[in-house]
Amino acid sequence: MSSFWSAWIIVLTIACIVFCAVILTWNLKNHVGVKEGESTGHEFDGIEEINNPLPKWWTYMFYATIVWSVYYFAAYPGLGNYKGFLNWTSSNQGIKSLAESKAAVEQNKLDGKNVQLDREYEAANETYAKEFAKYTSRDILDLAYDPAALKVGQRLFLQNCAQCHGSDARGQRGFPNLTDDDWLYGGTPDKIKETLLYGRKAAMPAWGEALGEQGVKEMTAYVLSLSGRKVNDKDAAAGKAKFGMCAACHGADGKGSLAHNLPFGAPNLTDNTWLYGGSHGAVEETLLKGRNGQMPAFKEILGEDKIHIISAYVYRLSRPEESSK
Repeated sequence: MSSFWSAWIIVLTIACIVFCAVILTWNLKNHVGVKEGESTGHEFDGIEEINNPLPKWWTYMFYATIVWSVYYFAAYPGLGNYKGFLNWTSSNQGIKSLAESKAAVEQNKLDGKNVQLDREYEAANETYAKEFAKYTSRDILDLAYDPAALKVGQRLFLQNCAQCHGSDARGQRGFPNLTDDDWLYGGTPDKIKETLLYGRKAAMPAWGEALGEQGVKEMTAYVLSLSGRKVNDKDAAAGKAKFGMCAACHGADGKGSLAHNLPFGAPNLTDNTWLYGGSHGAVEETLLKGRNGQMPAFKEILGEDKIHIISAYVYRLSRPEESSK
């Protein structure tokens, strides 16, 4: 900032402080020619104006504010080029000029870096890494019944997983409920940790062109019948004849890839748990257009120590009443 603008800001600030002090002092004197406590002769709607002085406590507080503003003005930086008698540096942590600051920010953008964020992340890791590490050596099943570990896992879950699965972990359309015992890739501690570390990518192909409109209708009827739903028997029978194209993932009995030790993550169609909705329209839409779901990998984002703790928390979510063995 140039010396002119620096001086201009300082002058305006001082003028405002002086103006407030003068106005306050002027209001402490009687300028209406009426003794204190007497009527000024003004009355409106039954309300009479009395010449009362400013309350002492209010006046003293206002003067204290003015005194504090003078001290703050003299002690701290921020007004133009003036640094204050405490000689504090500004929050840019040593960057001497605005031009240098802007240049550093732009360079960080080009480098794909956020220096401040990196510093805070490193500081947090130094502070909490030891806390997380003390849980890593313990088995997930052991942590799942440790109240202290579960509190840590819950906080990590809320920070990183609740956006999709909800703060209560009950999921939403397209994001599984983690509090039941229905798992696409397995609900053992190792499988849960594997999912968190490496993520999952599932794809249900679209069958609209292969089946046609009538074929999708028939397949929908059969799929719904697998879970005990009441459907058109003729359509269901025709859909069953076509179900062979689905058996490679869901199994010939429709119980899903997990029941047949297959790696696809294909859901069990014989229960009443539906990731994208179990209505006739939702199932028909799934068959017609397919589905694509992805669970991101958190290994590089969180690190194995934190994932180990979250795995214990997620495991326990579906077993709230189970006791430690």
